[in-house]
Amino acid sequence: MLAGKERDMIQKTAIIGMGALGMLYASQIIEGLGREAVEFVMDKARVEKYKNETFTVNGIEQDYTLIPVEEAKPVDLVILAVKYPALKAALDCMKNSVGEHTTILSVMNGVTSEKIIAKRYGDERVLYTVAQGMDAMKFGSKLRYTQKGELVLGIKNQEDEQKKRLKQVEEYFSRAGVPYAEDEHILKRMWGKFMLNVGVNQVCMVYQASYGQALEPGEANRMMIAAMREVRAVAELEGVEVTEEDLNFYVNLLKTLDPDGMPSMAQDRINRKLSEVDMFAGNVIELADRHKIQVPANRYLYERVKEIEKEYSICHFE
Repeated sequence: MLAGKERDMIQKTAIIGMGALGMLYASQIIEGLGREAVEFVMDKARVEKYKNETFTVNGIEQDYTLIPVEEAKPVDLVILAVKYPALKAALDCMKNSVGEHTTILSVMNGVTSEKIIAKRYGDERVLYTVAQGMDAMKFGSKLRYTQKGELVLGIKNQEDEQKKRLKQVEEYFSRAGVPYAEDEHILKRMWGKFMLNVGVNQVCMVYQASYGQALEPGEANRMMIAAMREVRAVAELEGVEVTEEDLNFYVNLLKTLDPDGMPSMAQDRINRKLSEVDMFAGNVIELADRHKIQVPANRYLYERVKEIEKEYSICHFE
């Protein structure tokens, strides 16, 4: 048992999900703190599948620790890095990794995962997180990125327990060399990131576009901006102010990414995986119906993505 200050420090992280973000943060933690500081937790079938694979990040071979769910033990920090369709299975996968003092971060897209996690594991454990500014792309076991971005952290309330957990995570990321920032208006930030993803993720998948192509004048760009403005309207009705200035900020953020890169849903189409369209356009449509407003851009994108996904039928945990 650790005592005093060491007991309050985060020492060990479990990552659920071995996709682009899971590998991105695992490689950063290993680089800063060593291989023993982080492990991937997954079912036995995936351990068997991955244990003989060679994983690389920007061409550098990685030596990851893979732990079956049944052998997992409580850790200090769990990072949930799966796609929306895999969230329910991921919550089961992390059950042995969550102990009395475990803090949970979700780097998933959207504005709903924290509530779902908190319902299972408790509000006090969950910090609100926005992963932004990275251009990581994973194909097979190879991850490539030019921008590692940052994790923007915040808390739902100002209770002492949440403040303590936030400071512990920030101290840990400082030691590990993981870029982060703190935002006291984290819900606004989450809706802003959601707005961006609703636009760029879905449009790049439907139009088979890169970041650079989505920014060029034309139909794809017009559709991206229209879908984002529909999120603005829904957010306002949900009590969160997202302005046109915010929209322009996130569009300009795209300009800092590799123009030949592409977001996760475009990668899903290439890899023939089910996407997160239900979390993006699906949630926008659901909220729009509740507030009785029209969201034609998101309805069009939702229908097109579902048509594309009918061409293949496979659901991945990554």
